[in-house]
Amino acid sequence: MKIFGKIALTTAAAAVALTFGLAGAALAEFPEKPVNYIIAFKPGGESDVTARFQQPFYKKIFGQDLVMSYKDGGGGAVAWAQLNTIAGDGYTIMGTNLPHIVLQPAQKDVGYTTDEMTNIHMFHYTPDAIVVKDDSEFKTVKDLIDFAKANPGKVTLSGSAKGSSNHLAQVTFDRLAGVKTTYVAFAGTAPSSTALLGGQVTASWGYTTVPPQYAGTRMLAVAMEKRHPNFPDVPTFKELGFDMVSGAYRGIAVPKSTPEEIRVKLGQMFQKINDDPAFIKQMEDNGFAMVNAPYGPELTKFMTKMKGEILTSAKEAGLIK
Repeated sequence: MKIFGKIALTTAAAAVALTFGLAGAALAEFPEKPVNYIIAFKPGGESDVTARFQQPFYKKIFGQDLVMSYKDGGGGAVAWAQLNTIAGDGYTIMGTNLPHIVLQPAQKDVGYTTDEMTNIHMFHYTPDAIVVKDDSEFKTVKDLIDFAKANPGKVTLSGSAKGSSNHLAQVTFDRLAGVKTTYVAFAGTAPSSTALLGGQVTASWGYTTVPPQYAGTRMLAVAMEKRHPNFPDVPTFKELGFDMVSGAYRGIAVPKSTPEEIRVKLGQMFQKINDDPAFIKQMEDNGFAMVNAPYGPELTKFMTKMKGEILTSAKEAGLIK
């Protein structure tokens, strides 16, 4: 019996070793085929644009294609609600956005919760910025604040829809600056910027991507840790005494059934893209800013911080209870 037991144990151990060996070999070869990259919005938006920036670098580094597909609806909620029904083999990934994936489920039942989202990387953001027309009387943030204090509620600022990063930035800034401004929500950055250029509003809560796209605009300040390399003359809100680092953040998620080893590897893969100097330059030239938060402790810390900030601002804005 002892001999039989030893043989059985040896056989079982060999089977386990073989299984892990095969899994390790398969992981080493990953990816072996194209990866489906689902964008939760229509083609042409910034989520699509930045994902397409990643495509050639993914191909260059890993030798496989990222194939874009689109599942629009509910401000991204339609796609995100279906994420965990997809096979978790690493060959389907989905773009995610902040504040969307925190705010949407906090407001109502949208078919998913924030904690059900398995993000594997947050790779960039579009920093919030106060934007004015080139010929605006407001040359600095102080000019705007002084006018707003003397004229409570009369300063109007366009921005993306209620609950967007722009809207939450307006709420946070008003609190920190001790002013009361009026937020005018539009369907997106394009109509918001058009309203600014048309003189319909005093200023705009836009992004660092606005001046490169809309001639005749300039920024008073950006919500970044350091000045944007493409706009070295524009101060950060932090420099001006306001603790604000915010914007529309974008990352990548996988179905929750995806094995831990693949989650880690995918996070490392997209970090390699983020580390490529040519990719960084392309992103920054278009007004974006980098975030380096791959799967693991860095991403967990980042998401915890962002969730707290988003929910706090949303409560101040009366978007959630």
